[in-house]
Amino acid sequence: MLNKSKIALSILLRSVKNFFSQSRLFYVVENADWSIKHDGLSITKNLKLASSITTTHYGIRNSIIHYGSINTFIHGKKGLRLPHKSNRIVLTWFHIAPNDSRVKYIPEAVKYVDLWHTSCALTKKKLIQLGVPADKIVQIPLGVNLNFFSPAKAKEHLILKKQFSIPDGKVVVGSYQKDGNGWKEGLIPKLIKGPDVFCDIVENLAKNKDIFVLLTGPARGYVKKCLDKAGISYHHDFLKNPNDVSLYYKMTDIYIVASREEGGPKQILESMASGVPIVSTRVGMAPDVIIDGKNGFIVDVEDVKALTQRVIQILDNDHLRRNMIEEGLKTARQYDWSIIAQQYAKNIYQVLK
Repeated sequence: MLNKSKIALSILLRSVKNFFSQSRLFYVVENADWSIKHDGLSITKNLKLASSITTTHYGIRNSIIHYGSINTFIHGKKGLRLPHKSNRIVLTWFHIAPNDSRVKYIPEAVKYVDLWHTSCALTKKKLIQLGVPADKIVQIPLGVNLNFFSPAKAKEHLILKKQFSIPDGKVVVGSYQKDGNGWKEGLIPKLIKGPDVFCDIVENLAKNKDIFVLLTGPARGYVKKCLDKAGISYHHDFLKNPNDVSLYYKMTDIYIVASREEGGPKQILESMASGVPIVSTRVGMAPDVIIDGKNGFIVDVEDVKALTQRVIQILDNDHLRRNMIEEGLKTARQYDWSIIAQQYAKNIYQVLK
C-alpha cells in the first residue's frame, strides 16, 4: 500500500511539474533508470527546442509528447495511455517480439499517433505489415556519445586489465546489456536477447581460446550461472551510469551480439566507437550499420557455429582485425548523438510544430 501511495504521489508531483513547464517537447521514459531514459536525455540535450524528460503525460497541454518506448504508451490489458487531445503524439517502437500481445492495439493507436518512430529497417517493415501507414513512420537510428566512447590509449588496455585482475593472455569477450527477466538476479533468461546463444558461443570459443567474459548490466544471473558451470572466468559489475561502460570497452578484445530481437542494440555503435571488433546476429540496426566483413560481421540469428567462426576469424587475423577497427571508427563518427538528435528535430519535431 505504501509503494502505491509513493507512486501516486510521484505521478502527482510530476504532473504538476509538467503543467507549469515551459517545454514544448516532453519525452516520456520508463521509471527504470535504464536505456530508454538514456535515449531521451541524449536526444533532448542536443536540441534547441525547449524539452523535458518525464515519466507521465499527465499535466501536459498543447505540446509534442514523445513516448520513448511502447511500454510508456501501452499499459498491459488497460490499453493505450492517451494524453490530452491538444497534444501531438510521437511513439517509438524499437522491436516487435514474436507473439507480442501489444500489436492488437495498433489499429486503435494509428488513430491517435501522429508519427511513429523506429531505429531500424527491420522494425519499420514489421510495423507496415501490421497496419501502420508507411508515410507516418520515421526511421532514425540510435546514436553514440563520442565524448565517452573512444579507443583505449597506448597501454591503457593492459593497465585496465591488470586493475580488474584479468590475467595476461586472456581474450576478453564483452557483454554489456540486460538479458534476464526482471530487475533482480535474472536467473530466468530473456530469450529475445539471446543469453543462451551467447553462452553457447563462449563455451565453443573456450575450447580453443583462453576466454575471460566481462559483464555489466542488471539481471545477468542466467549468464553467470552458465559461465560457472562451464568453468569460464568472468567479472560482473552493475553500473549506475550507462556511460561508465565506456571504461569496460577499453578492456574488451571482441564484442558479441547474440540477440534474437533488437531495436539497436547500442552496443554495436559503442563497440565501433571504442575500437572493438563486433560480431552480431542479423537483428535491429545491425543490417543498417554493419557492412559484413568490413566494419564487423553479421550472422543469421541462432547460428552459433557461424558466430563462433567469425569471432575466431577476427582473433586469428591481425590484418582483418585492424581494418575492421578502422572502418568501425569511421562508421561510429556518423552516429554521434549530436548528429542523430538533429534528425529527430528535422524529421519529427519540426514536422509536428
